[in-house]
Amino acid sequence: MADERDDTQRTEDPTPKRLDEAIKRGDVVKSAEVNTWFMLAAGTLTLMVFAAPMSGSFATMFRGLLAHSYELPADGNALAALARKLATDALVTLGVPFILLSLAALAGSVIQHRIVFSADPLKPQLAKISPGAGLARLFSRQALANFAKGLAKLAVVGAVLGALLWPQRQRLAGFVGYDPATILPVTRALAMQMLGTVVAVLSVVAAADYLFQYRQWYERQKMSLREMKEEFRQTEGDPVVKGKIKQLRHSRMRKRMMAAVPKASVVITNPTHFAVALKYERGMNAPVCVAKGVDLIARKIREIAEQHDVPVVENPPLARALHATVEIDQEIAPEHYRAVAEIIGYIMGLRRAVGRA
Repeated sequence: MADERDDTQRTEDPTPKRLDEAIKRGDVVKSAEVNTWFMLAAGTLTLMVFAAPMSGSFATMFRGLLAHSYELPADGNALAALARKLATDALVTLGVPFILLSLAALAGSVIQHRIVFSADPLKPQLAKISPGAGLARLFSRQALANFAKGLAKLAVVGAVLGALLWPQRQRLAGFVGYDPATILPVTRALAMQMLGTVVAVLSVVAAADYLFQYRQWYERQKMSLREMKEEFRQTEGDPVVKGKIKQLRHSRMRKRMMAAVPKASVVITNPTHFAVALKYERGMNAPVCVAKGVDLIARKIREIAEQHDVPVVENPPLARALHATVEIDQEIAPEHYRAVAEIIGYIMGLRRAVGRA
């Protein structure tokens, strides 16, 4: 069992069946960076499209509360009804953005792999609570890669945002003395510019991380030669059993051929390497091959034909051509009609002459 689990023995590319089984048990390609990118892109789009309507709705709602604060009921039932109304208005305002963010979270997973429902990841495993296994995961190649990826992402995003904000440093410092109503549109435009830049940078990070995660997943699914042989045995059947079945079929077909030779009209031979037994009766469209073979089988066909007085005609070119073009229980090809007809006609003529004699 240790040999089967040894990753050093897994040198063969996984088969489609192996990949499909991994997906079914919940082992799929999953990049957290792709999900993050979809959520951030959806959040940026939501702010661009719905920020003004949402802020207007909330401003109108709270302005009304402040303007009529002296009229607000103080008893329990009325206050509860007011709270429900405020919650309903807030949900209506945030409903569409919330749906967009939910769809983005789902799209981040669907674009990486098909939807899978599997209970395997939920099964308890001792390796998940083992201190040794935990330390191994903590210092594994995957953990180190994630740590390096986080540092690189932080450095790149920080550098890009720094380069974006550095030319605005004097302007930002002057905002201290400005009226808040004047600052808000400028800060909103700058925030959207920053978010758009981060989305653009993270798109490259997400693509690179997905390729890395896919490669890691693909390497994890690689198979050993022993596993490939076992899968082949399960899907295609045991080669030994298949060989025996094939041998049994050939044996039955040979017996059926030999039983049909005494009923043949003629056997055309090579004379030693090929033999084709043909049967023709009045009303048939063309002669039919009832037996054929090479070497030992051809010799056996000739012996049976001689024992049952079936004419044996030596015609090497025709014998080879018939053996290559006609199968058992099939009519001969049209290009051989004339040559075979001459032979069968000659044999029938001899039989009629012998019968008159």
